[in-house]
This record gives sequence, C-alpha cells and structure tokens, in this order.
Amino acid sequence: MTIPAPPGLALSPDQWRLVEALSHSLGPMEARWLSGYFAGLDAGLRQPPPQPAPSFASATRKLAILYGTETGNAAEVARALQAAAKAAGLEPALFDMADYKVRRLAEEQDLLVVVSTYGEGDPPQPATGFFEFIEGRKAPKLDGVRFAVLALGDSTYEYYCEAGKRLDRRFEDLGAARLAARVDCDIDYEDPAAAWAEAVVAQLAAEAKTAAVPAAAAAAPADTPDAYDKRNPFPAPVVENIAIVGRGSSKETRHIEFSLAGSGLTYAPGDALGIAASNDPAVVAALLDALALSPDTSFDMKGRETAIGEALTHRFEITAATPRFLDYWAQLSEADALRQLQQEDRAGERAAFLRTHHVVDIVRRFPVAGVMPQGFVSALRPLQPRLYSLASSLSAAPDEAHLTVAPVRYTLHGEPRSGVASGLLADRTEPDATLPVYVQSNPHFRLPDDDTAIIMIGAGTGVAPYRAFLQEREARGSGGRSWLFFGERNFRTDFLYQTEWQGWLKDGTLSRMDVAFSRDAAEKTYVQHRMKEQAKDVFAWLEAGAHIYVCGDAANLAPDVHETLIDIVAAEARTGREAAEDYVRSLQSDHRYQRDVY
Repeated sequence: MTIPAPPGLALSPDQWRLVEALSHSLGPMEARWLSGYFAGLDAGLRQPPPQPAPSFASATRKLAILYGTETGNAAEVARALQAAAKAAGLEPALFDMADYKVRRLAEEQDLLVVVSTYGEGDPPQPATGFFEFIEGRKAPKLDGVRFAVLALGDSTYEYYCEAGKRLDRRFEDLGAARLAARVDCDIDYEDPAAAWAEAVVAQLAAEAKTAAVPAAAAAAPADTPDAYDKRNPFPAPVVENIAIVGRGSSKETRHIEFSLAGSGLTYAPGDALGIAASNDPAVVAALLDALALSPDTSFDMKGRETAIGEALTHRFEITAATPRFLDYWAQLSEADALRQLQQEDRAGERAAFLRTHHVVDIVRRFPVAGVMPQGFVSALRPLQPRLYSLASSLSAAPDEAHLTVAPVRYTLHGEPRSGVASGLLADRTEPDATLPVYVQSNPHFRLPDDDTAIIMIGAGTGVAPYRAFLQEREARGSGGRSWLFFGERNFRTDFLYQTEWQGWLKDGTLSRMDVAFSRDAAEKTYVQHRMKEQAKDVFAWLEAGAHIYVCGDAANLAPDVHETLIDIVAAEARTGREAAEDYVRSLQSDHRYQRDVY
C-alpha cells in the first residue's frame, strides 16, 4: 500500500512512522472510517485555541540570551533568537557562556539559554566554567529570574541533550521560574529551534505590549549567491591531495589544499573548514538494493518531488544508525530482536548494536517489503557538514585552505567502510575535483598577541592548527616564544610536517619541540609523559603568562593532558589538588587554556 504525500508535508518523523506502520494493517473499511475521523479532527483543530494569560506582565524586564557552543550551532541559534527579539521590540543582551560574568546571574530577569551537549553528556568546552559555577555551592538563588532552555544534542549518544537538561534542572533548583518548557533538539535542530524561538519571543513581546514579530520573519537576511557560508558553501577546487606519512605507516594521513580564490572567504588561525559532505555512491546503491527501491523513485520532500537516490546521496545520514531509525525499523519490521532493544533496561545492548550496525546492515538483517521512501527518510537524520581544523594561515597561503586528514577506514560485517567526509576527502584526488566548503569561526581557539608565549599540545591530526599558528607568527614576525608537544605512532613514518617544524626551530619561530612516538618502544610514550618530563619549564612558562592549547582526541588525549597539567601545577607550586584545579580553572576563565578537541 502506498500513501500519497501531501504537498508541503508538515508531519514530524515520528508521525510519519506511525502513519506508515498503520498503513500496512488497514483494510478498505478501516481506511474509510479513518478518513471521516480525521476530517472531523481537522475541523476541530481549525478553531483558534484559547490564549493563556502571561504569568508576569511587566514591560520593563531585562532579557538576556546565553549560549554555550562547541561547533558554533548554539551560537548561530542564539544570534537568530537575538535578531527575532529585537525585531519584536525587545532589547536582548547576548552572551557567550565562556565570557559571561557568572555573578551577574542573580541580577538577570528573563534568561533564554541555548546550549549544546559535548561527548557523553558534558557541556561544551568553552562553557565548562559556567557549569562549574552554576552547579557549585557558590551559585546564587534565582528567585526573581525566569528562564527557558533550548538544548541541542545528538540522539546517537546515551546522554542526549544532557547539558541542557542539567541547566534546566539546576535553574529550577535555584528557584527560577519557567518561561517555557525545555525543548531538546537533535542534529536537525533548525525547525524545532525556530518554533521554540518564535513562541518564546511572542510571549515576551506580548508581555511587553509591543508588536510581536514572528521569529521566522525576523531571521537573518537570505544568503546572496556570492555570500558563502554553511547554507551556501563554496565549490572549492582541490589543488593538492597527498599522503604525508612514510611507506609502511600503520595509518593513513593526507595533506589536502583547497583554492578559495574568488570566494571572498576569510579565516583566522584556529578556525575550521566545514565540508558539506555527500554519501559514497556505492553505499547509496547498496542501501537502495536492500530496500528494493529504484534510485529514480520520487517522493514529496517539503513540497518538491525528489528522487530517493538524490536524497540519500546529498540530504540524509545513511551510515550510522540512530535510536530514531531503530524505533522506526522495529515498528515496521516487527522484529522481536529490535523490540527488545527498545526496552529501557537494554540501553547498553542498544548502544552496542547501533555501534556495530549501519543502516544497511539493519535493513538486510530484518528485511521489510514495500517500504515507502517518504517514511524511510523520515527516520533518517539530515546529512551534517563535518568540521576540520585549518592547517594554514592566509598570511602564508593567500586564497588557500589546508587540511590534515586521517580518513576513517575499517571493516564491518565483512565489508570495507569509510568515514563519510574523511573518506570523501581522502579519495578526492581526480583532476578538477571540487568540494563544497565554508569557514566555521572558532573564537575560543585564538592566538594571543605577538609577544605572548604559547604552548601547543597535539597528537596526530591535532597538530593541524599549530601549523597555522606558526605560519601566522612567522608572517607577522612575532617575538613570542612557542613550544610544541607532538605525538604520533612512529618517528620514521608518522612525523607529520617534520621538515616544517625543523625549519621553524632553525629560524626561531618555534622555540622548543618535544615529541612522543608511542610505538617506537616497548613502553608507550605519549605527549603527557613528555609534559611531565618538562614539568618545571611548563610551569615556568605558565607563570610567565604563556597560553596553552590542546587539540586532538577528546576521549583520551584531552582528559589525560588536563590531568597532567593539574599534576604539574600541584607539584611545581607545592600545593594541593584543589588549589591546582583552581589554578587551571583560572587559566581557562582567562582564555589562556584553550582546547579544540573532537
């Protein structure tokens, strides 16, 4: 049975999954009955709902918008929210949690919070200090404050939107009153975020007795064809794509250069390049074959006829399976094994299953006949851009953007698999190749002034932004000292950009370098071990005002380096653990300790 999609479809993914599942069990009589039922329901829904009276009715309340972001999405939503509030006659103040003076919290009146979740339920790195304060004993009572939280997250993680949930609970514990219920958004956050913003702004504008302007109408101006950004990426030619590891290396790492000529795109050292990735045609073909669908099969997507092959190539994530897809396929297939995984006490098994099964693996293992394209894509997430730290400075390479990429490659269920974007980047070696790109600003990973010393810590591709840092300092003739800690597997094959570091050491752009190659000896050595060996000098540099940077793996490198830094401070300052933690925390709040981890 096929259900024709209504033009301008407004159903949510969950609603579509219910409709599709129901359609497989209906006979003619049930369908006619439901037709009449929904016609009556439609008539009732068209009646305007009663408007609730506002709980506060003051036209003079201050409005603050606070955001915590890792990749820039929360900041983007917060800025759009600010624009909508201004258009509605309000006067919002916008703050990044990284820069917000936490002791002014008790002075706020209306507080709108947009925050993303990082890793396994953690706040974004720049917002760590704000969370420590608000969840600590020094947090003030917020009896006169009203708040609303918009939480951004990724449903593939167990602690979905947990940072937003933590703030939501904490504000309530501190006595603040709700302006609106918390809304949790998956990576396809744009529509629910806009709806939340529109509702909250309309309520505040009505209270302030000003003419409310819907948030959608107050959004930023539409992109012009030559204004390249996340929504309108630039087709950048690939001018270089070479391996930078030696023969016999146990991993693949590539240096990739793009031309930005004619784009108008600019960036600063520390920023990232966004790649608007598309799925591997072979992966798309395998999934369509498993679904028994032709790539030309069309369906309605937001009022436009779209071929399923095009949609799966450019619009949706089709590799990693999500809880949303698991729920959809369990309902459609009625497979007992999948239904068992949906149970609340099976969280660990569910997570393990999703890690070891891509979408195509689930479709093959639990086949379903007659799958409708519209329902299928409703269970998928939008294909998101990938961010890579820029390994170049415009001062040294005008109109160019360089990346250091280690493609993800592995075997699953007997088939070779690749990372969506990293595989695309690594394999894009043909002449005249282009990829859609944009610049993502990273204001929390910035060089200090030219005379300030810097300590740079990175492993593998985490060394990329430090190449940009030194290119910039060399071009500017900076006098500040610089120290690089770099780690990889083997000295002979994996010393990324070795000749460049040595050249900078020779001319003084790089003052010191300590390296750790974990597989060159029986006992593995990592960058944190080199830091401990140089503990006295590391602390001396910090005491003299140096800024310290960490870039690389969030699961191991970042926490190990963080603990090592605390240990160094405790040992060299001859102080206790708590005082050492306060010292490191002050480095973070002063923007002298910055991390770009993934």
